[in-house]
Amino acid sequence: MTNRHFVVAALALACAVASAIAQQNPYLGRWNITGTGENSNYVYWLEVKDDGGKLSGMLLNRGGHPLPLPVIKVESGELVFQPSGGRNNAGPEFRMRAQGDKLTGSVKLADRTVDLAGVRPPKWGKYDANASHKFGPPVELFDGKSMDAWDVQNKSRPMNWTIEDGAMTNTPPANNLVSKQKFQDFKIHAEYKLDKPHPTQNGGMSKANSGIYLRGRYELQVLDDFGDKTFERGHMSVYGWHTPTANASKPAGEWQTMEATVVGNRVTVVLNGQKIQDNVTLEAITGGALDANESEPGPIMLQGDHEKVWYRKVTVTPITDARK
Repeated sequence: MTNRHFVVAALALACAVASAIAQQNPYLGRWNITGTGENSNYVYWLEVKDDGGKLSGMLLNRGGHPLPLPVIKVESGELVFQPSGGRNNAGPEFRMRAQGDKLTGSVKLADRTVDLAGVRPPKWGKYDANASHKFGPPVELFDGKSMDAWDVQNKSRPMNWTIEDGAMTNTPPANNLVSKQKFQDFKIHAEYKLDKPHPTQNGGMSKANSGIYLRGRYELQVLDDFGDKTFERGHMSVYGWHTPTANASKPAGEWQTMEATVVGNRVTVVLNGQKIQDNVTLEAITGGALDANESEPGPIMLQGDHEKVWYRKVTVTPITDARK
């Protein structure tokens, strides 16, 4: 057998083994998981892998970013997994059962049991955020005068946002702002500034942060990280997924400008005139997502539950030719 034939045979065998493993374990791959009924705001993301015959997994446990699962197994045909509960303790137990490309199950939390439903993420086409697009009329979500374009995430809590010198500003902890209008593919332009650092009770310094959620599902981090090294949760990162290619932040207290173009599952981001995300893939929902309905239009959400921030301009311009 020639080297070429050997390589082809080896690849064919590897594909056959991978196919056999996938057929034996319907849980492998990525899943968007949400609570049902009144718990539909419980939104998770799960990835299950086979590492040489042993399962491993990553879980986005509603907030933060995906973390490795210390416990994941198939037990009597049911997928069982637990995130870390801190201090070497296991967190709540998830139990899910596959039915084709869907999951059903539940998680036992401290105060309730939440019924869950899981689906595969959408299969995206080939999109390019940098392509030449046709745009519709701009939508002014904030023009310095009115907050009529906004609702809040948690309707049982006060808004705690006001207009101050032509900018929306929060009194933390404030509600997250959710635009009443939803968008599919679009360009967003926002102008904002972050509060200056202030001392914390433990003697440290608290740096302000907020977030701009595209379609209410993908957070572009807003963070006071001027002069810091770039990292996967830095200013204008796709939170936990894509590190900015450079730190283009201005110091806290100065007005900053971001522009993002999102088309399908691709996004390009320009911060203060510098491109720092170049047609990167929106791999999955990020922590705090409103839902996991990735193929559907969604609102713009602005985080207000952290430190103080000011937004003086939020404009969304729909793209009309991205979907074929």
